[in-house]
This record gives sequence, C-alpha cells and structure tokens, in this order.
Amino acid sequence: MSNASEVNDLFERLYSQYADDVLRVSYFYLGDRQKAEDVCQDVFLRLLTRTPEIEPGHEKAWLLKVALNRCRDLWRAAWVKRVVLGSPFDCIPAPDDIDQRTEKADLMEAVSKLSPAFKEVILLHYYQGFGIAEIAAMLNLPEGTISSRLSRARKKLEIMLKGGEVR
Repeated sequence: MSNASEVNDLFERLYSQYADDVLRVSYFYLGDRQKAEDVCQDVFLRLLTRTPEIEPGHEKAWLLKVALNRCRDLWRAAWVKRVVLGSPFDCIPAPDDIDQRTEKADLMEAVSKLSPAFKEVILLHYYQGFGIAEIAAMLNLPEGTISSRLSRARKKLEIMLKGGEVR
C-alpha cells in the first residue's frame, strides 16, 4: 500500500466485511469469547501495522489463516490446556423451531470438543465455506491431509452425536 489513506480504507473495508467471521472461527476454536475477541483484535492489528500484500480476493483466507495461527498459539499455551471455559452456543443462528435449535446446539457442542486439527478444518469447510484446496493452501498442508481430516472429523462428530465415546 502506498499511503496511509489506502491502508485505512483497506482496514475499514476488511474489518466491516470479515470481523464477524474471524471472531466466530476464533470463538469456535477456543471456546472462550474474551480470548476470541483478543485474537480478532490481534489479527486486525497485524493487518493495520504490517500492511501485508494480500492477493485480491484472498483477504478472508489471509485473515482466517492468521486467526487460526493465533488460536493455535493460545491453544498450545499451558494455561489454556487446563480448562476451556465458554459455550459455543452464542453463534447459533437466530430463532428456529425447538428441535432444530437443539440439533444445532448439540452439533456446536460436539464441534467444540474436537481436537484443534479437526475443529479447524470443520470450521473452515462447513462454517466458512472454503474448499479442500483453499484450506490446504491456508494451512500449508496437502489436500489429502485436509480431506482425511474432514472425513475423520465427520466420523467423530457422528459418534459424538449418537452418544458414543470418541478416541
């Protein structure tokens, strides 16, 4: 970016378009609203202070990749491993009938219990709409690994939703 005005315009545009997505993914990953807000703030602060060259059309992918990296860092920190507080239910879409809300709540709870590797591919694929190739590029992993993680995560979710134990 050549001048401060362009940087500010980019920041404001991307913040208004994608802050909710960054916050939602961070929240699902961490299970804690305050930590997710901190991650969201870190992501946009990095955008503002470092003004990276982001390929047009890939802004959301860049923001989510930075958010996931920051979430992973927090997840690995010893104090997060002790206990993850919070509830993923705040992100359930607006009013539905009771059965659908219960199903969504159960699904959100099950997703929140997945390991970070499985949780991030589920969030990026099903909640953010990215394809396997896009996720692979974001996470710097082979497409086969992403496909495998999605498959294994779906199986784990199915077992959890049927009331079984997941290993």
